[in-house]
Amino acid sequence: GIGVTSTCEHEKKFISKSTKNHLFSSTVSSDAVILVAELLKVFVEEATRRAVKQADSEDCDTIDIEHFEKILPQLLLDF
Repeated sequence: GIGVTSTCEHEKKFISKSTKNHLFSSTVSSDAVILVAELLKVFVEEATRRAVKQADSEDCDTIDIEHFEKILPQLLLDF
C-alpha cells in the first residue's frame, strides 16, 4: 500500500463511490482511492491557506468566497 494514514474512512467511501464508472465495468483500486482522497485533502488545505493569505493582504478579518475566487486560477495551475 501507499501508507497514507490520515485519510478518513468516509473520505475513501466518497471517492470510491464518486469514481465508479457506470458506463464501463472498470473499478478503482483502494490505493488509488486513498491517493485521490489525500490529494483532495492537500488541495483544500492549500486553497484555504492561500485564501487566508489573500484576505490578510486585503486587511480582511474574514475569508469570503471572493478570496477563493482570486486564488483559484493560480492554484489550479500549480496542481
